[in-house]
Amino acid sequence: MASASKDCMEDHIGALGLVLNALVLFTTRYMDAAVNQLRADGFDVRDGDVSRLSPFVRHHINMLGRYLFHLPDLAGGLRPLRDPDAAEG
Repeated sequence: MASASKDCMEDHIGALGLVLNALVLFTTRYMDAAVNQLRADGFDVRDGDVSRLSPFVRHHINMLGRYLFHLPDLAGGLRPLRDPDAAEG
Protein backbone atom coordinates (compact mmCIF):
# COMPACT_ATOMS: atom_id res chain seq x y z
CA MET A 1 0.00 0.00 0.00
CA ALA A 2 2.74 2.45 0.93
CA SER A 3 4.46 1.95 -2.42
CA ALA A 4 1.29 2.76 -4.39
CA SER A 5 0.78 5.90 -2.31
CA LYS A 6 4.38 6.96 -2.92
CA ASP A 7 3.99 6.34 -6.67
CA CYS A 8 0.80 8.41 -6.68
CA MET A 9 2.52 11.27 -4.87
CA GLU A 10 5.43 11.15 -7.31
CA ASP A 11 2.96 11.32 -10.21
CA HIS A 12 1.29 14.39 -8.67
CA ILE A 13 4.63 16.11 -8.09
CA GLY A 14 5.64 15.39 -11.67
CA ALA A 15 2.35 16.75 -12.99
CA LEU A 16 2.65 19.91 -10.88
CA GLY A 17 6.18 20.40 -12.17
CA LEU A 18 4.93 20.13 -15.73
CA VAL A 19 2.13 22.64 -15.05
CA LEU A 20 4.56 25.06 -13.41
CA ASN A 21 6.96 24.79 -16.35
CA ALA A 22 4.12 25.43 -18.81
CA LEU A 23 2.95 28.47 -16.83
CA VAL A 24 6.46 29.90 -16.63
CA LEU A 25 6.89 29.45 -20.40
CA PHE A 26 3.47 31.04 -21.07
CA THR A 27 4.23 33.99 -18.79
CA THR A 28 7.72 34.47 -20.21
CA ARG A 29 6.45 34.56 -23.80
CA TYR A 30 3.81 37.16 -22.96
CA MET A 31 6.21 39.27 -20.90
CA ASP A 32 8.59 39.30 -23.89
CA ALA A 33 5.74 40.27 -26.23
CA ALA A 34 4.67 43.06 -23.85
CA VAL A 35 8.21 44.45 -23.56
CA ASN A 36 8.64 44.35 -27.35
CA GLN A 37 5.29 46.11 -27.83
CA LEU A 38 6.21 48.83 -25.30
CA ARG A 39 9.51 49.41 -27.09
CA ALA A 40 7.74 49.48 -30.48
CA ASP A 41 5.33 52.09 -29.06
CA GLY A 42 8.29 54.28 -28.09
CA PHE A 43 8.46 53.63 -24.36
CA ASP A 44 11.90 53.70 -22.76
CA VAL A 45 12.17 50.12 -21.50
CA ARG A 46 15.57 49.69 -19.91
CA ASP A 47 17.40 46.39 -20.14
CA GLY A 48 18.22 46.65 -16.42
CA ASP A 49 14.51 46.82 -15.61
CA VAL A 50 13.72 43.90 -17.93
CA SER A 51 16.41 41.80 -16.23
CA ARG A 52 14.48 42.16 -12.95
CA LEU A 53 11.22 40.82 -14.37
CA SER A 54 10.15 37.38 -13.20
CA PRO A 55 7.65 34.93 -14.70
CA PHE A 56 6.79 33.74 -11.18
CA VAL A 57 3.90 36.16 -10.70
CA ARG A 58 1.54 34.33 -8.41
CA HIS A 59 -1.93 35.77 -9.02
CA HIS A 60 -2.56 33.64 -12.13
CA ILE A 61 -1.04 30.42 -10.81
CA ASN A 62 -3.44 28.14 -8.96
CA MET A 63 -1.76 24.94 -7.86
CA LEU A 64 -4.85 23.79 -5.96
CA GLY A 65 -7.23 23.71 -8.90
CA ARG A 66 -7.58 21.89 -12.16
CA TYR A 67 -6.32 23.18 -15.45
CA LEU A 68 -7.91 22.55 -18.82
CA PHE A 69 -5.97 23.55 -21.87
CA HIS A 70 -7.91 24.34 -25.02
CA LEU A 71 -5.44 25.41 -27.63
CA PRO A 72 -7.01 27.78 -30.15
CA ASP A 73 -5.41 28.31 -33.53
CA LEU A 74 -3.66 31.65 -32.99
CA ALA A 75 -1.76 33.46 -35.72
CA GLY A 76 1.77 33.94 -34.45
CA GLY A 77 1.10 31.65 -31.50
CA LEU A 78 0.06 34.35 -29.02
CA ARG A 79 -3.21 35.98 -28.06
CA PRO A 80 -3.33 39.75 -28.60
CA LEU A 81 -1.96 41.75 -25.70
CA ARG A 82 -4.49 43.59 -23.51
CA ASP A 83 -5.04 47.20 -24.56
CA PRO A 84 -4.70 49.30 -21.39
CA ASP A 85 -6.85 52.05 -22.96
CA ALA A 86 -9.75 49.70 -23.77
CA ALA A 87 -12.75 49.49 -21.45
CA GLU A 88 -12.68 46.53 -19.06
CA GLY A 89 -15.37 43.97 -19.58
